[in-house]
Amino acid sequence: MARLFAWLLAACFISGLAAADEKPVLVFDAASLTNVIDDLSKAFTDMTHVPVKSSPAASSALAKQIEAGAPADVFFSADLEWMDYLDRKKLLKPGTRHNVVGNALVLIAPADSTVAVKLKKGVDFGSGKIATGDPDSVPVGKYAKMALEKLGAWDKVSGQIVRAENVRAALAFVARGEAPLGIVYKTDALAEKKVRIVAEFPEDTHPPITYPIAVTTHGGAKAQQFVDFVRTKPAGEIFRKYGFQLLH
Repeated sequence: MARLFAWLLAACFISGLAAADEKPVLVFDAASLTNVIDDLSKAFTDMTHVPVKSSPAASSALAKQIEAGAPADVFFSADLEWMDYLDRKKLLKPGTRHNVVGNALVLIAPADSTVAVKLKKGVDFGSGKIATGDPDSVPVGKYAKMALEKLGAWDKVSGQIVRAENVRAALAFVARGEAPLGIVYKTDALAEKKVRIVAEFPEDTHPPITYPIAVTTHGGAKAQQFVDFVRTKPAGEIFRKYGFQLLH
């Protein structure tokens, strides 16, 4: 009996070590997904016992890192263009790509600001700085530029743009009062108590904000399992909690 107990104890110990040493699924996710990915990862791990490691940044930076050989298993982008970029480079596993959620583009100000802006043709933003992602590469910045062009304001305000490295950095500029206005995703604004939404950009001022996910060529069965989970009903409830719009 003592020998059997010792064997069972050893088996449990070895099993515990195996679980602890389990290689996590490495998810390269858009900065705007930071909070929701934390919850999704926990729910996925609770269900499968497979750990998840998140690496949030601008989709542009993540795509370039994957192209350079970063060992991401999953790419979760904030726009279609950077997913298309990796697709063209043949760095995604065929048949694993799906559009998951949508978002809205909003104008924000510090929570104690009384500024009022109506987002219509000829809108006047004043002379202060406007923080958003770098319009040359970061998805939120690209959406912001298109929306401002549609409203006829880009030429006037382009010199006022604070070109942040990702949407969360832009959000932080406004939250700290370093910029009187910012253009971010609605979900980011909802996640930060130090800012308020001044106005939402009309949908016809920019292309639909779509978040696609895919398994990279580096990813395996567990990465596919995570992608499949992200498209389930329980995951959908988590997305909804953070203000994302389900697309499936």
